[in-house]
Amino acid sequence: MAAFTAADVKALREKTGAGMMDAKKALEETGGDIEAAVDALRAKGLATAQKKSSRTAAEGLVGVAVEGTRGVAVEVNSETDFVAKNDKFQDFVRKTTEVALGVEGDDIEALKATAYPDGGTVAEKLTDNVATIGENQQLRRMKTVSVGSGVVVPYVHNAAAPNLGKIGVLVALESEADAGTLEALGKQLAMHIAAAFPQALDADGLDADVIERERKIAAEKASESGKPAEVQAKMVEGAVKKFAKENALLSQLFVMDNKTPIADVVAKAGKDAGSEIVLKDYVRFQLGEGIEKEESDFAAEVAAAVAG
Repeated sequence: MAAFTAADVKALREKTGAGMMDAKKALEETGGDIEAAVDALRAKGLATAQKKSSRTAAEGLVGVAVEGTRGVAVEVNSETDFVAKNDKFQDFVRKTTEVALGVEGDDIEALKATAYPDGGTVAEKLTDNVATIGENQQLRRMKTVSVGSGVVVPYVHNAAAPNLGKIGVLVALESEADAGTLEALGKQLAMHIAAAFPQALDADGLDADVIERERKIAAEKASESGKPAEVQAKMVEGAVKKFAKENALLSQLFVMDNKTPIADVVAKAGKDAGSEIVLKDYVRFQLGEGIEKEESDFAAEVAAAVAG
């Protein structure tokens, strides 16, 4: 029978900020002695890992990996760009991205529970990194793309190391065309995606809430024109269509000539290759997008520290 209770585990977690399983294991190892368990957690560097998780992590790296006709992108965040240059952190992002190739459904929790190459799970390795490196780190998101035949082409913009950087892109091209031809096209499309930031593959894939917001903005502008209601309605529809065209990948104008829609670029490439090419899917992960960074007052922090 255990020499401690659930209340002891809770008390140890509150005292150290350690995770539940780490606290339970420490109590098991120390026969239920809470103070000894605190020391054990501190010795392992786990006593502060959980507390660090409250700090905003908006830096870090995006990793991409491809195996056969399947590719995955993973974003791992840290608090500072300095950690992104750390070899240990880069190794973690690289190996975790490779592990993610075997995870179904873009399930970040499933990825955390997956075995890590050096032992334990991905989540356990992440906790160890937090304790060792001394900054909050978070596995934020992942996305997988695949094709039946063809290629998945990876691209990293602002690369910090091979397949690691600030913007990670994957392009999935379904085709029986020559792999070299598809790779070259995929690289050009990936560079376009990195630069043009499409929000969906086509207009139907755009977020309905985003479209509704654009519609409301357009309606407000139209109402200020003082024109008849039927004219205002056409103005609104025109604005929404323009937004969809500019933000859906297939209708965006290719950045290399600023005149040819991406759909036409892909169609021409297929015609030239003698085999239809379908841009099936893509991924564009930009580090920290959507994370609200905390603005800190350094002078106030120093004053507070001096005040004790």
